[in-house]
Amino acid sequence: MAKYRIALMPGDGIGNDVMDAAKIVLDKLALDAEYVNTDIGWEFWCKEGEPLPVRTISTLKECDCALFAAITSKPKEEAARELAPELQDKGLVYRSPIVRLRQVFDLYTNLRPCKAFKGNPLNYRDDIDLVVFRENTQGLYSGVEFHPLPEELRGVLDILSPNMTAFQGIASADIALSTRIFTRQGCQRIVRRAFEYAKQFGYSSVTLVEKPNVIRETSGLMVREARKIAAEYPGIELWETNVDAMAMWLIKNPQNYGVLVSSNMFGDIISDLAAQLVGGLGFAASGNIGDNFAVFEPTHGSAPKYAGQYKVNPTAMILATKLMLDWLGETEMGTRLEQAVARTIAEGKVCTYDMGGNSGTLEMAQAIADRL
Repeated sequence: MAKYRIALMPGDGIGNDVMDAAKIVLDKLALDAEYVNTDIGWEFWCKEGEPLPVRTISTLKECDCALFAAITSKPKEEAARELAPELQDKGLVYRSPIVRLRQVFDLYTNLRPCKAFKGNPLNYRDDIDLVVFRENTQGLYSGVEFHPLPEELRGVLDILSPNMTAFQGIASADIALSTRIFTRQGCQRIVRRAFEYAKQFGYSSVTLVEKPNVIRETSGLMVREARKIAAEYPGIELWETNVDAMAMWLIKNPQNYGVLVSSNMFGDIISDLAAQLVGGLGFAASGNIGDNFAVFEPTHGSAPKYAGQYKVNPTAMILATKLMLDWLGETEMGTRLEQAVARTIAEGKVCTYDMGGNSGTLEMAQAIADRL
């Protein structure tokens, strides 16, 4: 029996392309694992009305972790139009399967390292080593939304919030509402994960990225809990920044920052900005991590126009594989893999189109495997 059981979820678009690249390095590493292919993505939404079938969730519960590639998501109305004819007009609503996975398995930590590899022509500068901790299950991405605004809910809001006076005279049918829900536990555990990581890897500060001067209650809760937790780590400073200012400072002085922590949407935005500093989403991997299960993925989308061309950069997918190895406790393998990525980039002989080269997805993966 294999030591690990790992679910593979290629998804859509270039998902199969980059998953094939990950398999090349996993085969070379000879990880003692059984790989289980699972169904997820747009194809299953269109023909079944469910992009994350129940059978996939059942399979994942029998695995140690999962490696996920890319997913297609479209707006509500467009998604409904692409359903199979027999599923039309049945009230089915598309839900992002990766967001649902995070909620079903309580994968509350989204870990996004953004590290500059020397020799990468796309680097903003070579001394960037950022790690973003993004709360992964709450905030504006929790999916508690309304359109039109229900009258009973509007009545309650009119009583409780004086700010609702700004919307007097606007019909409820013309109002859409998204809720930004934070819990004390949610704030505490993501901040603690950030501080524990800083302690483990020798970072001197953790930067909290929020907006408490405007979004007073939710960001305020995060700030208050962060200050309490920071007091437990006397050797690590807590820096507090507003999200808009953080975007500016990351462009101006990215080398000054190490570990950043933020809520769901702000963390998503800041981590994409940080990814661009080190070459773009082709180099950005992430881990969706809970207490007992994790899903690892590149942060890029499904790029349907490139699907099946084996053209795109697989580095993000391969770095997601590295994060998976670390989480499994195979840190020696993970270190070797990252070093192989670094050497391949530094040599500059094998480069995908985004790096100014003409190598394909699998060529890049093979070059990395050859340097293991």
